[in-house]
Amino acid sequence: MRIGELAKRTAVSERSLRYYEKQGLLHAERTPGGHRDYAEAAVDRVVHIQELFAAGLCSAKIYQLLPCMRDKDGGPSEQATPWLADELIRERERIDGQVADLLRAREVLNQVISAAARHPQPTA
Repeated sequence: MRIGELAKRTAVSERSLRYYEKQGLLHAERTPGGHRDYAEAAVDRVVHIQELFAAGLCSAKIYQLLPCMRDKDGGPSEQATPWLADELIRERERIDGQVADLLRAREVLNQVISAAARHPQPTA
């Protein structure tokens, strides 16, 4: 399929798809005219890439992880290793830290909102 169709089917920009290809995350054959031609499996691959970016992983980490995932169900493949599991545990811990920071920030905002709501607005 052409890049425009893949972009439409995955709701990812053509620019992002070219970036994924440049980073080695996505592969396309070339037509005799030089156009990218993606396999059907590219749809699942792009969905996984988007999920991993949304989880906060960088493209280098995703590059390491993708060969260990099956495109159809996202489960671990036979290539998954203890080293990869350790890397992913560290990523999860990093994300957990970010979540904790956000929860603390929300609590501060809640306190400020509560304090502000107790004070009447000055009249002009």
